[in-house]
Amino acid sequence: MKRHLTDTAVKNAKPKNGSTQTKFTDGGGLYLLVNKSGKYWRYNYRFNDKHKTLALGVYPNVSLKEVRKKHEAARDKVSEGLDPSIQKKIRKISRKQSNDNSFEVIGREWFEEFKDTWADSHSKRLIARLENDVFPWLGSRPIDQIEPPEVLAVMRRIQDRGALESAHRVRHICGQVFRYAIATGRAKRDQTADLKGALPPYRKKHFAAIKKPDELRDLVVAMEGFRGTFVVKCAIKLSLLVMLRPGELRHGQWSEIDFKEATWTIPASRMKARKATKEENLTTHVVPLSDQALKILEELHPLTSRFPYIFTGARNRNRPMSENAVNAALRSLGFSNEQMTAHGFRATASTFLNEMGFNPDAIEAQLAHKDKNEIRAAYNRAQYLDERREMLQTWANYIDEMRLEEK
Repeated sequence: MKRHLTDTAVKNAKPKNGSTQTKFTDGGGLYLLVNKSGKYWRYNYRFNDKHKTLALGVYPNVSLKEVRKKHEAARDKVSEGLDPSIQKKIRKISRKQSNDNSFEVIGREWFEEFKDTWADSHSKRLIARLENDVFPWLGSRPIDQIEPPEVLAVMRRIQDRGALESAHRVRHICGQVFRYAIATGRAKRDQTADLKGALPPYRKKHFAAIKKPDELRDLVVAMEGFRGTFVVKCAIKLSLLVMLRPGELRHGQWSEIDFKEATWTIPASRMKARKATKEENLTTHVVPLSDQALKILEELHPLTSRFPYIFTGARNRNRPMSENAVNAALRSLGFSNEQMTAHGFRATASTFLNEMGFNPDAIEAQLAHKDKNEIRAAYNRAQYLDERREMLQTWANYIDEMRLEEK
């Protein structure tokens, strides 16, 4: 078949004699349609005694050399009794279905479905892991075509940067996405199931915490001499008394404090242990406030009560203090990361309260550890409220005694 066009001719092609558009033929039904909007490759052919036209792309995105290859492939289909226009539509539908069933599309759908059942901090970490560690490599793949070695490659990439715990967490997240795809009819099996044991086991490091009376006495005395901001000083003193997670404490709002009832009610949306439930109060956490805890809040109230957060940020009072504020305060007091952490206040209180003989179930309820039976967990927290109030008051008195011993 003789070809008529050249690269130079295509590049310089313009509508002729003032017409709105002009066809420049290349042979075999292939031509370049040129108008004011651009240059378009077209292929005219007959199929089942009907005249049809197939779009083959736009110049210069598709060069003369490239379009001739497409043209030959289309001609071959016609000679085989296949309509290239129909084949193009089938490929387009197939691509759309593949995109709709891609790991990223299903992963984001799963995330949107369940994100309201998690604490905000957990949601942010989870989607960040997917966007940074998974979607760039698996996101465009149809989920029902992904094989275990592909997921393992993602996990190994994370492990190689020294983040073994994150690698295990990503495997767990991917497993949840696969199981969601199975439940919605878009995958047959969880490909992460074959990866158990593929990575070295991760042994979780416990947060450093003071667990000896002499060390606790040193901490209590040091906290009194803290030279930082009053907001942070109140935060570290209260951390020792309420057994809350650092994020739950620093995001605390004045609207959650009931001075009359001496309680701090943390909504389900901010609790790590929150689960999907239509009854939000099932995971609302009520913290009884000791006299000493109330006094700290009363002293801080005039300074930050006009803002939403109890522990306001140093630069922006409408935001909570930095997540590193308490840990930085501990470092400034001379306690290393191996001795004490913000999260360690919980373990410190738990250790001493267990040694004092308090009910372990009441201690667990105060720590708001997740219970597989959410109704039982809510019942236990309510059941132990009076016991927890007595427990936290005894704990605060014990701290005061240590402080007085040093004076």
